[in-house]
Amino acid sequence: MTASPATPGGAGPASDGAGPAPDGAGRPAELRGRTALVTGAGNGLGRAISLALAAAGVRVLLTGRRADALHETAGLVARVTGAPAARVATVDVADERSVAALAAELADETVSVLVNNAGVPGPVAPLTEIGVDDWDDVFAVNVRGVFLVCRAFLPAMVRRGWGDVINLASVSGKRPLAGRTPYCASKTAVIGLSTTLAAEVGPLGVTVNTLSPGPVRGPRMERNFRLEAERTGRTVEAAEAEFAGRALLHRLVEEDEVGRAVVAMLSMPGLHAADIDLSAGMVAR
Repeated sequence: MTASPATPGGAGPASDGAGPAPDGAGRPAELRGRTALVTGAGNGLGRAISLALAAAGVRVLLTGRRADALHETAGLVARVTGAPAARVATVDVADERSVAALAAELADETVSVLVNNAGVPGPVAPLTEIGVDDWDDVFAVNVRGVFLVCRAFLPAMVRRGWGDVINLASVSGKRPLAGRTPYCASKTAVIGLSTTLAAEVGPLGVTVNTLSPGPVRGPRMERNFRLEAERTGRTVEAAEAEFAGRALLHRLVEEDEVGRAVVAMLSMPGLHAADIDLSAGMVAR
């Protein structure tokens, strides 16, 4: 099954049956009790975001490529909430048919929060050494994935007259980072996609924002430190210290901080078309 292009008022999953509500009318005063779909929820930031949302009383739908990792996250969510394990659904966000199948599978859900977190870091190399396939792989997940998931789940939010979308970008989308051209370019694209989408659906009651973390401590950054060390001939420790030194606070961001930031953003219904830096002051340098 191939997903057809969706206009803001077009078909989509998870409608509550109500007619269009103007300018966000009917939006719940509290985050608790809402349903959020998180992509890339099997580990790292996606897991941290899912746990933070669950702790705030949000019912989370965990999606990603690996069912085993998603079930691990679901177990952690159940431990946090004391409720039955969260619903799990596998998806390849870069694949149109896979996203369409996900939307069909979750058609019974009222998704009012969409967190597009799935992403890949891509190669660490000079642009002249990057292959076309590597470039396309990064954009397929980091940009097309956001486009496809938004296209699938926005229509129901628009029909309800309210909803919230948070797309994970990066400070790397706003400042140069040598050797990371595909990743940086893809995150710049996510910011551009999000601000344009905000102009389209904001008048229809749906907020769209981006969250741009700096380097976040975890397995992905550890990989980046190793690759950077190989590229520059330095030690891994020196590469990590160099990354941390770019921030005014001279430290990395922690995964749980990203989760708490998502909850905070969703608690501010007036936040719209914004890009929030969570970088320990990296952008300010």
